[in-house]
Amino acid sequence: MTDTSAPHTDPGLEGNEKIEAAILALQQEASQELLAHALTVLRRRMRENGQLILAVEPSAGKEQLALKTIQTPDGNLWWVAFTSFEEQNRGGGSVMSGFLADMDQLFPSAIPTDGIHGIILNPWNRTLMLNKALLQIILGNN
Repeated sequence: MTDTSAPHTDPGLEGNEKIEAAILALQQEASQELLAHALTVLRRRMRENGQLILAVEPSAGKEQLALKTIQTPDGNLWWVAFTSFEEQNRGGGSVMSGFLADMDQLFPSAIPTDGIHGIILNPWNRTLMLNKALLQIILGNN
């Protein structure tokens, strides 16, 4: 008999709960060690072919989709990504479209993109702001 109480998880998202746990630990006690641990967990998931849900929205006046951005109070724009469907659905009642993106393609594509400061993971709850310097560290380009 299969357990139908568990929400459906895409295989590319399985294991992302480790990312959420690392972010929670960092939120509870912000330290360089816990930041390094969170980045290490992200690197491991990336190497395991892990995926994130990348938020998209209709592009103004075009028939294609654009990556959704969030502007933080400091004026910086961030791409929006989620570790799970549960995290995506926390977003204040707004239905958001998304698609699965491979971390090993998403992270390096954010670095040369003008106009964004990085990627914000789970902006509503288990939040981690990955600026371009942190993305370089995850990729091993530091």
